[in-house]
Amino acid sequence: MDEYQIVERVKDWYRTTSFEVYFNFLLNDMTIISDKSYERSYQHDPSISKQVIGYVNDHITDFVSKLEFPMLIIQWNFILFAYLYKIGYLIRGYSTLGPAQLPNLKYIIHNVVSGTGITQYEFKDRLVIELVDLDVVANNLNLPKIISSVLGPKLLSENKMNENELYQIDERVRSQKLFAGHTWNNAEDIVSRYFDENKHQLSKEVLKISEAYERVFRPYRVVYNTKTWEQVLL
Repeated sequence: MDEYQIVERVKDWYRTTSFEVYFNFLLNDMTIISDKSYERSYQHDPSISKQVIGYVNDHITDFVSKLEFPMLIIQWNFILFAYLYKIGYLIRGYSTLGPAQLPNLKYIIHNVVSGTGITQYEFKDRLVIELVDLDVVANNLNLPKIISSVLGPKLLSENKMNENELYQIDERVRSQKLFAGHTWNNAEDIVSRYFDENKHQLSKEVLKISEAYERVFRPYRVVYNTKTWEQVLL
């Protein structure tokens, strides 16, 4: 199974599924199920947690920035929470990742559809699918080092953390200047203002952020026209 096969599977699944379920799991047999279906299945067969290889987030947007930079703009903590679940932690009350650790989780996939409010013609009728390798992104975000620095000797000895520890990890990750000298929040603000508020004077910074985005996330990205289901550039 390669990245192209997974993206094609997600596209075909979107074509035949109601776009009302926003959090979904990709299993190793290429089945995609909702978070609710996953939790019900887990009650009968806990081993299903070991079958999860991908976390699929569905999103409808009227903002071009979310179509162009989904990993940066759309709920970044998917990546943090997913990595914590992979290495053995549970985050009750903060996550849609379910009741058990996900040791074989490999991919985070954003499935983003342009909404009816998109004003730029070239972005109408688009489905953007971006897939990233969770381990690659975690390392590029320095998550292993940051988690270890916050949890200390507690790391790997317990499978839960308190709210303050989670907050510290979140803050340390987001305060890094990994995006062309910008923190996560600042980079998000710049690309949002450029694409969604037409602040064209930010074009040079957006280009640099785009290059950093590629280095940090290394996304596998495919865009489809939802009328023809052919691949397109935008």
